[in-house]
Amino acid sequence: MPVVVLIGPPGSGKSTTGEFLAERLGVGFRDTDADVEQVAGKPIGDIFVEDGEEAFRALEAAAVATALAEHEGVLSLGGGSILDPATRELLAGHTVVYLKVGLDQAVKRVGLASARPLLVLNPRSQLRKLMEERRPLYETLAVLTVPTDDLEPDVVADHIVAELKPEAE
Repeated sequence: MPVVVLIGPPGSGKSTTGEFLAERLGVGFRDTDADVEQVAGKPIGDIFVEDGEEAFRALEAAAVATALAEHEGVLSLGGGSILDPATRELLAGHTVVYLKVGLDQAVKRVGLASARPLLVLNPRSQLRKLMEERRPLYETLAVLTVPTDDLEPDVVADHIVAELKPEAE
């Protein structure tokens, strides 16, 4: 079972913070987006274009289920993985940390010319919509919410370690 599962929208810092967090905790790091790309043999953007969002979501759900069952370190989930009811059920009982980011910060981090498939048309508006739709799910699933605006990923990782330490003792 993962030590910590990171969730949040694109640009919240799940991958970068996750690597720092894993280092601090002395465990491995795994990113389900990377797992999906490895299984598919192509980037996520290509999966969306060539196979469609439904095919991507199926790959994503399988990757999350596998990682939750076998990874014992820090796990970063794709921003939309929490849309799947089965994934939400699997997250019950895990130490889920929601990395909360404001729209302006997310836009800066993701970039408006990014290759993220769900942000193709009017990226700022699309990102705002995704964040608003998913926020209640992130908040419901999280045992800890950590704001990331204006913070470096290593500082966010330190904050998570400090917040979770009482649970580990």
